[in-house]
Amino acid sequence: MFLNISEPHNFKVGAYIRLSKEDGDKQESESVTNQRNLILRYIKENHLELIDEYIDDGASRYNI
Repeated sequence: MFLNISEPHNFKVGAYIRLSKEDGDKQESESVTNQRNLILRYIKENHLELIDEYIDDGASRYNI
């Protein structure tokens, strides 16, 4: 599921998180929270540098 990075200290990354249809109209969807936690853990474990976070919480392919 994840890419193996040989020299992770050279990478600056952005996190992209999107709404799951199953989460409905919650304030911030559980999907977004879970995705953020997984991404942040991966970034920390691989010593990457998070530059920005992009979230589509409220726009899904079903309501665009």
